[in-house]
Amino acid sequence: MAGRACRITRKIEMPEPPKSLLERLASEPLVFDGALGTSLHEHGLSFDYCFESVSIEHPEWVLEIHRRFLKAGAVGIQTNTYGAHRLKLARHGLSDRLEDFLRASVALSREAAGVDRYVLGALGPLGAAVEPLGRLSREEACAHFLESLEIMADAGVDGFSLETFSNLDELIEAVKAAKQVSAAGGRGDLPVIAQVAVSRRGRTLYGTPMADVAARLGDAGADVIGVNCSGGPRTVLNAVLELLAATNLPVSARPNAGVPREVEGRLFYENNPDYFARFARRFLQAGGRMLGGCCGTTPEHISAMVGAVRMAGAQDRGTIAAESATRTVAVTESAKSKRPSKPMPLRARSNFGRLLSDHACPVSVELLPPRTSDLSSLRKAARELKAAGADLINLPDGPRASARVSNLAAATVLQRESAVECLLHFCCRDRNLLGMQSDLMGAEALGLRNMLVITGDPPYQGNYPDLTAVFDVDAIGLCNIIDNLNHGLDLGSNHLDMQTHFVFGAALNHSALDQERELKRFEWKIKTGIDFAITQPIFDADEFLDFIKHLPADSPPIMAGIWPLRSLRNTEFLASEVPGVQVTDAVIERMRAADARGCAAEEGIEIAREIILALNGKVSGFQLAAPFNKVEAPIQLLETINELRCANS
Repeated sequence: MAGRACRITRKIEMPEPPKSLLERLASEPLVFDGALGTSLHEHGLSFDYCFESVSIEHPEWVLEIHRRFLKAGAVGIQTNTYGAHRLKLARHGLSDRLEDFLRASVALSREAAGVDRYVLGALGPLGAAVEPLGRLSREEACAHFLESLEIMADAGVDGFSLETFSNLDELIEAVKAAKQVSAAGGRGDLPVIAQVAVSRRGRTLYGTPMADVAARLGDAGADVIGVNCSGGPRTVLNAVLELLAATNLPVSARPNAGVPREVEGRLFYENNPDYFARFARRFLQAGGRMLGGCCGTTPEHISAMVGAVRMAGAQDRGTIAAESATRTVAVTESAKSKRPSKPMPLRARSNFGRLLSDHACPVSVELLPPRTSDLSSLRKAARELKAAGADLINLPDGPRASARVSNLAAATVLQRESAVECLLHFCCRDRNLLGMQSDLMGAEALGLRNMLVITGDPPYQGNYPDLTAVFDVDAIGLCNIIDNLNHGLDLGSNHLDMQTHFVFGAALNHSALDQERELKRFEWKIKTGIDFAITQPIFDADEFLDFIKHLPADSPPIMAGIWPLRSLRNTEFLASEVPGVQVTDAVIERMRAADARGCAAEEGIEIAREIILALNGKVSGFQLAAPFNKVEAPIQLLETINELRCANS
């Protein structure tokens, strides 16, 4: 094909989506479909089968798979054409069916997508080495790509998805061909998405770093660049973070579901939808725009990522509301001057408030409420922690969107039966504004006055992923509600006959991907009147101390989050799956070495103790985790903190 003239045919006019793909990407992140090949494999096809032929042999399979991904919330789908060029089809003796397969695949995708969803023409590598590594010239490679791409354009795709390329030179030839087709007949609005596969080192399989990938694909004319397939979400995330730092183009990510395992002839993938939701959230926080799934990803994975995008949108809306103060719960400066009551002095509201006011280094320990109504283990753990010097027990509110005993009920039992003061998480996920005010009034009536205000994990991360979240406000709006109540005002700033006496605080994420945004949000939290802040777990004291230098001068007391690592597995879980938590490579290596020696738990406690000593005198208190509600580790850390408190007094 070296001397083949590149013929561009006129594209048939097709109904257009309401907005072009690039216009949509400029205004919102988009989620596309998952693994078509894996879904076809579930119909009994081996992976050496010509999947492109299924569009003619079993069109109902392809159509049903497309519809499942669209039903899961995908805004678009990719055609069943990953290997649809003559070189790969020739291996099956089907090179003369190229156009038939391409047109059939596009027609099925268009039938499923209709006019309001997008159809991307998918195309992968040629499967033959391109010069200088192989005998296939770049011109020949470009011609092969061009032949397939122009047929798909003529059949009615909305753009091109070039994916799973290891050789950047080959991908550039594919981009050139796609741009030539896109420009034919004035069609400059067919976007070209160019995606590489990477190793765990974050480079292409040919060793090209992401900065070079970004620069060269940008120069070639790609409209969107990204990473797909590879070793799963964590590997892809690390690579796209480098892309985001190196380009202003929209960035896409389509990870596979981890490394597959074969069991009795079937492939199983290790990464579940919850893991993908967490990945999507971190990808969006970093500035990513386009999501989807590769090998092993199902409609459930796509649904989880769609939920993450919706959650991000809800949080952004909550941020805008807090910034503009247009919600009824937002309190303007003029309204504050007309409040009927001043809050009770901090030290008089609770013992925790007194400790904060006296700069007495309060220590909270987090315990999870149980999944059943049996609170005996929780009471026992709380008593042991109080005896060891803990000032209060921190009770999460439906952590990871799981169904547990109400933390309000658990706190009532602990305070009345065990004389243990509690700090309640209060989240926005499950309550509308009326429910929030009702529960807050109930907490005041029960004498539960310490609140940590959080937005809350979305339902797709928990036991019942299809449930609807509320999110009338985010954490900033909820802080405004509590501040109103402490001043004797209800949600609508109407005078009440009483006032609440909450000691309330908010979260501070020192390891946020977008630290500028985190600092801005913390400023808004300060303006609501918070009395304290609790950080995410800290694993690098120097990095944290550098971060807090940028906090406003009027920041409230900061309680440092401390997590005693229990095992190497626990460490790797925190590092890869918990948004907002950054475990350093040095800590991971220490835990790996300790695991090999059989003393990982002891090493985890020693790392936590080192962090506490480094932060002594530089924070106002500590929040200790008790992984799996085991109290041994926090009790050992309390011994260290008690010694420091005695020395500092």
